[in-house]
Amino acid sequence: MFLNTIRTLSSTLFKASSGLSIGNHIVPKNGRNVYTNVVKYNELSAKDEMQRDSPKDRSTVIPAETSIEYLKSDAYKSTYGNNPVWKEYRRNHKGSIPPRKTRKTCIRSDMIATGNPCPICRDEYLILDYRNVDLLKQFISPYSGKLLSYKLTGICQKQHENLIVAVKKSQRLGIY
Repeated sequence: MFLNTIRTLSSTLFKASSGLSIGNHIVPKNGRNVYTNVVKYNELSAKDEMQRDSPKDRSTVIPAETSIEYLKSDAYKSTYGNNPVWKEYRRNHKGSIPPRKTRKTCIRSDMIATGNPCPICRDEYLILDYRNVDLLKQFISPYSGKLLSYKLTGICQKQHENLIVAVKKSQRLGIY
């Protein structure tokens, strides 16, 4: 819960620092700062509001360049520090014995379908792309040069397949 709050704050900081519009600034009579979205809330239906304001919505496509900028930003460093993105991740499960495999996917029909998504799916600005070498290096062992297992990193099987494709394409092109 605490990490999700930090990630929400870091994504807000990144949006503000990168020049993306986060709304209008209003200073009421009591002197407190209030931010509102461009669209008034009372004009939206409940369904539209849930789709637009839900932190679980993953329908917007984030370009790889934005992800590369995010890895260099202060928001990323305040959220993850010098650790890899998967370091502090722990999946909730029933019982004392964890499941052998991670889940197949965290995102179904452009929404996060689980309560505890994998490290890549939970942060919307982390995109596995062959050009995003800094993120790919976090999933490669510094000793052997092999990919770390999804059991160790905790990423879902779909993102692990995307990771394999991105690393192989990056190696084929000579980027990594």
